[in-house]
This record gives sequence, structure tokens and C-alpha cells, in this order.
Amino acid sequence: MPGHKQKKNLNLLNEQPLADFKVGVDNVIFSVDTAQNRLLVLLIMRQQEPFVNQWSLPGTLVRQGESLEDAAYRIMSEKIKVNNLYLEQLYTFGGPNRDPREAIDSFGVRYLSVSYFALVRFEEAELIADKVTGIAWYPVKQVPELAFDHNEVLAYGHTRLRNKLEYSPVAFEVLPETFTLNDLYQLYTTVLGDNFADYSNFRARLLKLGFLSDTGIKISRGAGRPASLYKFDAEAFAPLKDKPLVFI
Repeated sequence: MPGHKQKKNLNLLNEQPLADFKVGVDNVIFSVDTAQNRLLVLLIMRQQEPFVNQWSLPGTLVRQGESLEDAAYRIMSEKIKVNNLYLEQLYTFGGPNRDPREAIDSFGVRYLSVSYFALVRFEEAELIADKVTGIAWYPVKQVPELAFDHNEVLAYGHTRLRNKLEYSPVAFEVLPETFTLNDLYQLYTTVLGDNFADYSNFRARLLKLGFLSDTGIKISRGAGRPASLYKFDAEAFAPLKDKPLVFI
């Protein structure tokens, strides 16, 4: 009978020993190269097994007495110098056999990965080459096969980034303090794709929302008309914080 079989399966699960875990942190660090309209992710070349000489996301095992967030910041500080960044916890990846070390560990240790999502300013980010022979910004569209399940982690992070742009001011974390509307538009099109909205609708929508403040300063770039410089007004944005902002 189905009910009897289900009960038997549950009993078998209850008889299995408890898993012993090691916890790691993997960071999906994005940046936007607005000069070349590229969404980038930071990758490192692994120097040890498993997956030696293969690209991966920056990661580390959590040390005793260390919080997950502290581990995330530590691995970032070892790979990149940046003053402005946005960081939040992304997802926990804990499926069995996601790490080859599980198969050779005689104690049956499982490896969890608590992933973090970060966005940094490309112009200000300085990669740290000390003790690292391979570290590079990769265009998200050209990422190779990564170690572990890091392609899946990256895809999850990319989805989170796209969603964050729709309902949060995360874009302003990585733009300069003052920017043109075209600068903002280029950032959105780089992450969301060229077809997410035309410029005139994007511009009208943003100005109507009222959280951009015109500085009164204009800047000339090339032969076009001077463009106004704007600032993000966090106080004006506050009433919109929990409302969906869809720039279409």
C-alpha cells in the first residue's frame, strides 16, 4: 500500500546517521564596466585540489569563531580592494556530492556553501595579485565551466542581481555620487539586456518617481548636448522602498 511504503521510507531516513558538515562561503562578486557595457564577475584560479587550475568563485571555509558574514568579507578583502560595495547573503547550496572531497572523506563530512552576492564599482575596484596567480574579471556571458557547482551559484546570483535592480536602489551603490541618466540607463541595459526599455520611457519613469535630485550641473561628453548630473535621494526613495519598481 502507498501509505505503508511511505512510512517505511521515512523510517529508513530516520535510521540514517546525522551528517557532519563543513561550511564554506562563496562570493559572487559582480561589477559593471560601463565603458564597454559588460557585466563582469570576479573569478580565481584554484591552486589546489579539487579542481586545481580551474576557475571558480572566490571562496573559503569558515574558521572557528568566525561568522558567515565575516568570512565573506575576509575572502573579499584577500582578493579585492574597494571602498564602495553592496553585499548580501544569497543562498545555501548543500546538495550531497557537490564537493568531490565528500567521496574520499572517511568520516562522511558534507560541504555546505553559503553564497554571498556583491556588487562593486568597477573603476574603484583593485584586484589583489599577492599570493594569487590567477584572478580576473570575466564577462558573465563568457564564463567557462567553473569548479564545484559554481556555475549554478553564479546563475542564481545573476538572477538576484536582475531582480534587485527592479525594486531596490542597488544600482546607486556602484554609480558615482553624481551621474547622468544615460550612465544609469547603460548600467541597467548591461545587466538586464538591451530590450528591457527604451531610453525615453526609462527617463520619464525615473524622473516621475522623484528620487533623483538634479544637481544643476551639466557635463559635456563628445559632440552631444550637455547632460544634467543627478544624485540619488535616499530620503525621497524611502516611501518606495517596499514597492516594486519596474523600469519598462
